[in-house]
Amino acid sequence: MLQDKIKQYTEEIAQFQPTSAADVESFRLKFLVAKGIVKSLFDEFKTVSPEEKRDLGKVLNDFKQLAEQRFSEAQAQYVTTTKSQQREEGDLTLPGEGFQLGSRHPLSLVRKEIVEIFKKLGFIVAEGPEIEDDWHNFSALNFPPEHPARDMQDTFFVEKKEGNDIALRTHTSSVQVRLMEMGKPPFRAIMPGRVYRNEAISARAHCFFHQVEGLYVDENVSFADLKQTLYHFVQELYGEGTKVRFRPSYFPFTEPSAEMDISCTICKGDGCQLCKHSGWVEILGCGMVDPNVLENCGIDSNKYSGFAFGMGIERITNLKYEIRDLRLFSENDVRFLSQFETEII
Repeated sequence: MLQDKIKQYTEEIAQFQPTSAADVESFRLKFLVAKGIVKSLFDEFKTVSPEEKRDLGKVLNDFKQLAEQRFSEAQAQYVTTTKSQQREEGDLTLPGEGFQLGSRHPLSLVRKEIVEIFKKLGFIVAEGPEIEDDWHNFSALNFPPEHPARDMQDTFFVEKKEGNDIALRTHTSSVQVRLMEMGKPPFRAIMPGRVYRNEAISARAHCFFHQVEGLYVDENVSFADLKQTLYHFVQELYGEGTKVRFRPSYFPFTEPSAEMDISCTICKGDGCQLCKHSGWVEILGCGMVDPNVLENCGIDSNKYSGFAFGMGIERITNLKYEIRDLRLFSENDVRFLSQFETEII
């Protein structure tokens, strides 16, 4: 009878204890395939009288669920045990698990290249805090109290204190002040780092960016030293033949001051959208250190002179790699970042 068969197979399933994957597979082939026991019992169920179907139907469904559940448990148990054994024993014949190498960020690449160029000229690297007080960020650098850079529109203030506000630094010139306060000339250093300004984010501007500033203070330092240093830097970074020009400008902390342009690296001076069809692109500001700044830092301006310069790493990177949108540097898009192949160091 059908009911006796179900009882017999139920006892067999209860006693089933697999010891290998082959045992589990044999169970599946015996009970659960199209020509297995479960299917044959359902075929036999069709011949049972209507009176018996009411009681046997539930018993048969319970049996089917039992067989499927026992197979799932045995399969899971075997797979878990096998993986555990593989972890403990290890299969030395298997190929190693591969991994994807990353690449350095384009800003890091350019920063490193800039640092290496100036290191060859004897410049050391100096760093300082990103949260600064008013003295190091403004006052010591000859910024007058009414200067627009002190306004909330340009600076992220952390705390407003009477006579000494605390803010996110707006330039790495504050590191120059700390360097001059801590020692005696001569100084020859560059100051790379992140700075912050309250600006609308666009393809050409961001609320944070990266700078590299330089300072050289010694006896008899002249504007000719500044020009030759920056000319060498441009030739090393962009290649020989890159043209350079200086335009008079104004900065509170240098006098005289200048903006430095190079011939556009994209159009080669012919004129394009990036250089506004002028053939020239501004890359940095520079000048001779104002005597007031030297005196503020305890340096005799009658004995010592110096020059300073500052550039945005994003601007330099844009020109070097022909990147037209500043926002790409901070969007963490792997499709963009993976274009910059380099050695992992």
